[in-house]
Amino acid sequence: MNAHGTKVRNKAVTLLRDGVKNADVARKLAVPLGTVGYWKHMDRAKRGECPGRPHTACPRCDGRQLAEAPYSYLLGLYFGDGHISHYSAHRVPNLMITCAESWPGLMDDCETAMRAVFPENSVCRVRRSGCRNVKVYSKHLHCLFPQHGPGRKHERRIVLEPWQQAIVDAHPWEFVRGLVHSDGCRITNWTTRMVGGERKRYEYPRYFFTNVSDDIRRLYTDTLDTLGIEWTHCTRHGNPYNISVARKASVALMDAHVGAKY
Repeated sequence: MNAHGTKVRNKAVTLLRDGVKNADVARKLAVPLGTVGYWKHMDRAKRGECPGRPHTACPRCDGRQLAEAPYSYLLGLYFGDGHISHYSAHRVPNLMITCAESWPGLMDDCETAMRAVFPENSVCRVRRSGCRNVKVYSKHLHCLFPQHGPGRKHERRIVLEPWQQAIVDAHPWEFVRGLVHSDGCRITNWTTRMVGGERKRYEYPRYFFTNVSDDIRRLYTDTLDTLGIEWTHCTRHGNPYNISVARKASVALMDAHVGAKY
């Protein structure tokens, strides 16, 4: 659309404001009708005359009450499998959480959290190969997710704002659950022991959380510490990207508040 140039666009907007019909402006300036309609829409939006849905309130900008527990869960999902993107300068940014088709319950929980945090915005699911992207569009995503920035998460600092930390402190299990549901898993490990001269197999549940970002792993372990969960680093190939929870009492707490993906 910008290929037509600023002068052409300004002339079109002037004609439209004078009451000239879209089709007549398109013919006069040799511009596609859809482009003229878009220019008219953007001009009316800037002047506050655009019809449609009213301004959506933001907890950070307008003081709207934030659903803190769903937000804490959604924040954990965002740090794992979430991404905020823009398709162009004129599109509203969208928050996208990628959920595997193998876990439909997780996908439902993600959508429920999005709807609670953004009650005035539409939430949709976009099918991809082996997964679906659960998405919400909002102009206030950067207000609620200030950790967004250029590049990958592990290539930049990830630090919670004081107001975010207060929410995580108030709803730590929701935050842990979101992190585990994105970049974690509950598995059954096994080992063998010699008992009475006979080797026997023993199985035990274990939680893993894997994330390349040192900051995100630290947010996870710091929250586990506040909850009294015992954890250890599980280094693989020299990389300390895995956090393990295997002690019986800690696994029982994780089972009660997090559970396996479903």
